[in-house]
Amino acid sequence: METQNNQLVTVEGAQRYICTAIMAAEIPLAESITTSDSFRTESPMSSPWSPWQPDESQPWDLRRVVHLYRRAGFAGTWEELQRDLDEGVEASVDRFLNGEVAAQPWDRFEATAKVLSDSAVASGDAARLQAWWMFRMLRTADPLVERLTLMWHNHFATSVEKVTNLLFMRHQNDLLRRHAPGAFGELLHAVLKHPAMLVWLDADSNRRGRPNENLARELMELFTLGEGHYSEDDVREAAKCLTGWTTDRAGKFTIDQDQHEPGPKNVLGEDLESGDDLLALLLRSPPTANRWVWRLCQTFLGENVAGDTERGELAQILSGNDFHIGKTVEVILRSRIFFSAANIGTRVSSPAEFVVATVRRLGLQQNSPSTLILADTLAQMDQELFAPPNVFGWDEGRAWINSRTLVARANFIHALCHGQCHVPPVVLDPRVLVAEAEETTVSAAVLRQRLELLISGESAAASSNQQTTTSATHITQPQAVELAIELLSAPAAQLN
Repeated sequence: METQNNQLVTVEGAQRYICTAIMAAEIPLAESITTSDSFRTESPMSSPWSPWQPDESQPWDLRRVVHLYRRAGFAGTWEELQRDLDEGVEASVDRFLNGEVAAQPWDRFEATAKVLSDSAVASGDAARLQAWWMFRMLRTADPLVERLTLMWHNHFATSVEKVTNLLFMRHQNDLLRRHAPGAFGELLHAVLKHPAMLVWLDADSNRRGRPNENLARELMELFTLGEGHYSEDDVREAAKCLTGWTTDRAGKFTIDQDQHEPGPKNVLGEDLESGDDLLALLLRSPPTANRWVWRLCQTFLGENVAGDTERGELAQILSGNDFHIGKTVEVILRSRIFFSAANIGTRVSSPAEFVVATVRRLGLQQNSPSTLILADTLAQMDQELFAPPNVFGWDEGRAWINSRTLVARANFIHALCHGQCHVPPVVLDPRVLVAEAEETTVSAAVLRQRLELLISGESAAASSNQQTTTSATHITQPQAVELAIELLSAPAAQLN
């Protein structure tokens, strides 16, 4: 078995890795949550969505700082984690909400990102557009918005393989980013009227007298109501509301009135005329809030952490916030359920989350590996940016875990730690995580502890405070690389 850079991962090693990771995936994660869990056992008047307050039994410790970075961003550097540990939970969450997370922000970030995206579109090479987004995820000072952009890219799935127009795909990505922390209604209108979505769901063939149901069906089933909350008659009538939706020669949304079906259309028991009438109806329908809350919980909470009761309460909060995404995300990130033990390390990382987090844990976000190689690596793990597999997007959670994708993860760690994701290849020395670049007197125990703390916020060595003659021995650069591979390939590094 070989990596793309011809570095071998032995069959025995891959099998060992697969077995341990699949065992981790088979842990019932949050299925074991019972009434003993902290966010469900306090006063009945205490909501799981009420603000979390640290105490002696649940302190604001490094474990929870790392948890915040893994869920609201991708991963924190040691400098960022230590800063937020010192400053407390309120200041740390504020930093994510305000887009001021980076300890060392780069003032040329947006200008550089624009150059990269413009050149990617001009080249006609989708791989370069994928690399641009990888660059954004690695270097942004606002990782929460990038996480939300990735979430909405999956919710409103479109693929460059059908759309074919890179400018449309780039503009749509920027649109998702711009609206990510704003109002749901504005986001829905903007996405549905964007040329990438209109092409993706065949809006041009939805014409007077010959309605095409693709856009209407996915609007109701995937984007708003969810299955079971509409009839086939509703889909047919909704499609008539959307007849004539198209783009002009400049790629801007327009309605061809000659192709719009006139007269009232009965959807969900109400008579409607236009596509905007339809969107207004769907936005005020209770199942829509439930659908969006499901997506938010899938992103920020572990498997089965929030049940029907918790999601129903959050849907009420969302409605009370006028369907404002940012305000609802703030409720989640400050909540008791978010910081509960049941929600820590109980969510399988997507390939994008895993790759970006790994690079950041090694402190490589500034001296970055090739983002072209990183984007290609995601595709090998079944998450090709700008090309979700179908209208349903990517299956998440445990669906990311299979023998093929786990081998891809193992090969990526091996190539990254050996400097082969850089162009040209470089020699990486993980010892610099705990020492200056010229310092080589680092023990295996100290490096292990630092890597474990970066990954999960916990370290067996730190908790036991064990020091042995062997562990205190200075570690060489090749040994440091092998230790990094071991820990970054472990099941704990696959979860967030």
